[in-house]
Amino acid sequence: MDLYEYQGKKLFSSVGLPIPRGGTAETPEEAARVAADLGGPVVVKAQVLAGGRGKAGGVRPAADPAGARSAAEAILGMDIKGHTVYRVLVEEASPIAQELYAALILDRGEKKVLAMLSGMGGMDIEEVARSHPEALSRIWIDPLAGWSDYHGRRLCFEAGLTPEFVRPVGDVFTRLWQAFGCYDATLVEINPLVLTEDGRLIVLDAKVTVDNNALFRHHDIVGMTDVRADDPQEKMARERGSPT
Repeated sequence: MDLYEYQGKKLFSSVGLPIPRGGTAETPEEAARVAADLGGPVVVKAQVLAGGRGKAGGVRPAADPAGARSAAEAILGMDIKGHTVYRVLVEEASPIAQELYAALILDRGEKKVLAMLSGMGGMDIEEVARSHPEALSRIWIDPLAGWSDYHGRRLCFEAGLTPEFVRPVGDVFTRLWQAFGCYDATLVEINPLVLTEDGRLIVLDAKVTVDNNALFRHHDIVGMTDVRADDPQEKMARERGSPT
């Protein structure tokens, strides 16, 4: 089961990962109210289970509540790769100094968890791997042994990051590992994980996939399903009690 960005951030926040302040809206008026509550510049982001939102016009900055209303008007109802936008996330703008990529992925072939880190966040990781393989570090983690500080140090070194990243990035991966296990995930991804101009690391985007076979343990996550965005065949399968 894939989660929307705002849902993934909620799970990340539960394990102590830093996320921007924000809220969701389903109308332009709601978006304006969220922006007013936040104060200052915001970013309005389409909530769809598809990549490429920015290129499609689904991510727009706004300087004030009126701008947030206009951005939401433009985004709500958009079609992004076959997905209709029913909801936007309005969150405070972050002063970005550098973008990173961090992820844990279940590698069924290796029967291990693949940890990946890159100093070139914000790009499609496939493009980074193809064009700049030296900028992407990979480590396979034995799920029985678990995560250790050594893994974080090695990831940072092999990704070419400077020493000051080792401790904070290692802490991010420790918390990602916690989320990965706690929620029976097959993927937890931050792209980008941003270093702000004042030296903080913030989760600017979140992607989480939870193992369908483990959903019986996570009724709160099952409740996050948005039936409006369901694939018709998957919806029919669930109604008939078939695995999806």
